[in-house]
This record gives sequence, C-alpha cells and structure tokens, in this order.
Amino acid sequence: MTSQFAMSAMSVAEFLLWATLAFLFWKRKLYRRFPVMGAYLGLHVVFTPILLLLLYGRSQLWVDHALYTNAYFFGYFGVYIASTILLLFICIEIFRSALASFPGLLKIGIVIFRWAIVVSLIVTLSSISFLHRGLMLIPDIAYALMRSVSILELCLLAFLCLTINALRLSVRDLSFGIALGFGLMASNEFIAASLMSTYTSLIAPLQFAYEALILLSLGIWIAYCALPERDRQPVVMPASSAIYRWNEIASALGHTGTQVALQQPANSFFLTDVEKVVEKVLTRNLKGRESEL
Repeated sequence: MTSQFAMSAMSVAEFLLWATLAFLFWKRKLYRRFPVMGAYLGLHVVFTPILLLLLYGRSQLWVDHALYTNAYFFGYFGVYIASTILLLFICIEIFRSALASFPGLLKIGIVIFRWAIVVSLIVTLSSISFLHRGLMLIPDIAYALMRSVSILELCLLAFLCLTINALRLSVRDLSFGIALGFGLMASNEFIAASLMSTYTSLIAPLQFAYEALILLSLGIWIAYCALPERDRQPVVMPASSAIYRWNEIASALGHTGTQVALQQPANSFFLTDVEKVVEKVLTRNLKGRESEL
C-alpha cells in the first residue's frame, strides 16, 4: 500500500467521521445548545467531499489542471477562514455553557473574553509580514488567524481544566469534550507546523501523524455525542466559598442600586404630642399594676 493511497484512505475516513459526528449532533438536537458548533459541522460535511473531489480531479490527466487548482485553492482557504471565524464563536459558546451556573461571572467573563479576541486579532493582523503579494497573501492571513484562534482554544481548555472543580463541571460535560477536541487540534497545528519547518525530511510521516490526531479528535467528539450526558444539577455551595462571593460581586457590578424614596420630616409638634400620649399610657399602666400588688 502506497503512502498516497494511505493518505487518501485517511481523508475518506475523516469525512466519514465528520458525517457521523454531524448525524449524532443533529439526532440528539445538540445544536440547540451549541448552534455555532452545528454550523461548523455542517460546513465540514458539505465542503469536505467537494474539496476531496477537486483534489482527486486535479491529479487526472484529462482535466484542466489550472481550473481545478484555482477551484481547490479558493475552496480550501475559503472553508479554512470560515472555520476560523466560527471557532471564535464556538469558544464563546463553550465559555457560556461552562459558566451557565454563575451569571455574574459569565457577564464579566464574556466582556473580558471578547476583548481578548479583539486584541489577539489585532496583534495577529499587525504581525503579518506581507512578504507575498496578490493571491498568495490569502494563506498568510488564514494561517495567522488560525494560530490566534488556536491559542484561544488552548487557553480555554487550560481554564476549564484548572476550574473544573470550582465550576462544578463534569468531565463528561459536552462543553468540556468540545474544548478537549479543539485543544488537541490546536496542539496538532502547532506541533506539525514547527516540526515540518525544521525537519523537512520527515514531512510525510508528520502528515500521517497530523491526520491521525485529527481522526482522534473527531473520535472524542463522537464518543461525547454518543454517550448519554448527565443532566447538570443546580450548583449548591456554601455562602463562604470564594467563587460564590466573586459571582455576587460580579452580579452587583454595573447595577445602579435601588432607589429609595425619601419622605419629608414630620412636624415636630406632632411627634411631641405622640410622645406625651405614650408616656401617659405607660404611667397609667404602671400605677394599675402597683395598686394590684
């Protein structure tokens, strides 16, 4: 079996796993909880076979190679950039799901998370060297954006791993499973990019390892979608816990406070009369008790 045939078989297996994952995702109606993740799966299910056909057709002798090459170029990087944009919103979806039991922290965290995305995108776009011109600038922008999103994915996975007990989040929760799969894919991107640029003689084995990790990530997602997910119970924690206090503080931030209606001070003569009446009643009661004794 040649390496080209093995890579083609792994590509077909990848499409089958994408299709299986999308089927389970829609069958269990998980798109209601993660709608952007559903769009991400739909994008790959629709365009993966199209890209495979274009890649196969480009190797045939009887076709217009320039046409197929251009179609594959624009199709591949179009899907690549669209996936990058969807991944940004998927990270926000995972963050929302993980902090659903803490609305105060969620409100503040979403603001910080969005600013982190904006800053990372600005830094990424400003760091592009722009050495290429014309259409070759598209891969530079696409890969730079994906690196920025991959860093966010790894940071999100690290955050969930460090706070999983504090957030009362189960390892079997789908939000953790999605973050785990994307974390593996992000690590795969960084490792493959660094090793392929250093060891050019190992490009073929690294491509197999890269594809194998993608298949592993898809298998993890399929397992999370296939296994029954535990219903998240209401989070119960002592009032003295730190995360409870932080959630209350975050909930109070941004509120203007309760408005209190202030009344004008009552007439001093009226208060004086009331005090006199009360004193007379108390004196009469005391005298009555003394006579009884």
